[in-house]
Formats: sequence, C-alpha cells, structure tokens
Amino acid sequence: MNVLIVFAHPEPHSLNAALRDAAVEELKAQGHVVQVSDLYAMNWKSEVDRADFPDRAAGERLKIAPASGAAFAADALTDDVKAEQDKLLWADVLILQFPLWWFTMPAILKGWVDRVYAYGFAYGVGEHSDSRWGDRYGEGTLAGKRAMLVVTAGGWEQHYSPRGINGPIDDLLFPIHHGILHYPGYDVLPPFVTYRVDRLDAAGFAQAADRLRARMRTLETTPPIPFRRQNGGDYLIPSCELRPGLGAPAATGFALHQRENEAGTA
Repeated sequence: MNVLIVFAHPEPHSLNAALRDAAVEELKAQGHVVQVSDLYAMNWKSEVDRADFPDRAAGERLKIAPASGAAFAADALTDDVKAEQDKLLWADVLILQFPLWWFTMPAILKGWVDRVYAYGFAYGVGEHSDSRWGDRYGEGTLAGKRAMLVVTAGGWEQHYSPRGINGPIDDLLFPIHHGILHYPGYDVLPPFVTYRVDRLDAAGFAQAADRLRARMRTLETTPPIPFRRQNGGDYLIPSCELRPGLGAPAATGFALHQRENEAGTA
C-alpha cells in the first residue's frame, strides 16, 4: 500500500518524531511505500488568505469557498496545496500524527486541512437535492481509502476515559475522525494514542513503539470505526437528521453517528 504520514511536531528529536520513525520503519519492512509530509520542516503556511488565490481581482471581496472552488476547477491552487492533494490521491492510507494541544491538533495541521481540503476536492462534491446531499460522510473524493490518527497526550489515560475530567478521547477526536476524515470519504480506523508522554522513560517508549509497530502491521485488516454513511439510508435528506428509531434509546450527540453495537476500539 501507499501510506502518507502528515506529521505535525516542531521538534525533530521529539518522542513524536521517534514514534514516526518507528512507524515508517515498520511500514517499509512490511513492503509499503511511505511518504511523510513534515509540516514544520516544510515551513507549511497554515493560514488561508488572499495569497492562496492569486487569480482573484485586486479589491474583490474574498469568499473562501467560492474562491477555493474556482481555483480548484481552474487548476490554479498554489503549488504546495496541489502537491499535498496529489499525495492524498496517491495514498491508500492517510495517517495524521500530532500531539494533543488544547484538546485538538496543532494549528499548523489544522491549516494543512484548511488549505488542502479545497472546495471541489474534499467538500462541495456531488449532487445536492431532496434525495441526496452531496458525496460526503463515507463518500467523496477519498472514498475507499483508510485513515487513522497517531496522537500523543500529556495527561493520564484515565483523564480521557468515559468518566475522565478531560472528556472521553473518542469524543475529543470525533471532529477529526468524523468531520475531517470520514467527511471526504475515508474509512477511519481507531486511533493510536499514547498517554503521559512527558513522563515516558526508555522502557515506556519501547512499549509504545512496539504497540505502534503492531498497529502498522494491521492497517489493512483493522475494522474501521462504524460511522453511518450519510446517503446510506440512515439519515433524512435534506435535513441530514438521523431517522427516528435509529440509535440506542439513551444515545445523544456523537454516539448516534455510529451503528449500534459496532463501536471501534482503540
């Protein structure tokens, strides 16, 4: 398989970088082809602004979605963005690797999503009508590919448990899993999360690296998180609300968007 790792950590000698290297080594040992987009090393421009759309007329009001769509349709996106889109089309598996900072991804990685996920490429795709609301949530440009997160956290695993003070890790990662990965079509694998990384000693790192290598060996076989597909019949169109009677009776919020009794495990 072709595997793309989008890596977001500013320190090349970090634990994150060491885990990345362990993953790359294992993937290559398994015969996979690997590319790494190291965003800090690339000096990735994270903000969307007028520089992303050089064909826009001077003084014209910048509306991001229309500008993005027009640039994508005209093959006029900037070269750095087009290069990352080509990598996404090339890759069978996308891995986003990052430290959990303030309950989400670092700004540079969010900026990669903001710029690379252009209108017409990752959103604004497909028919919008009373019977179908676009090709998204399980369909779209990146359908048929797999994706997963490799995340490090400073807190204890218990802090991110179902009753933990920080909130369940699956809830914290839901906007990324469901909104950034499943939205443009990916089958999303359960995340790989390492906790208490600021206190990890050599033995602890070795255990984490071994667990990550094991996950890399099962990229093709690990069952994805069973998110519902938007156009698969579970949602009313065009309101995109879950049909009455679906979902566990007490379920609310994020839990409704997984098929019952099929929850993925980390």
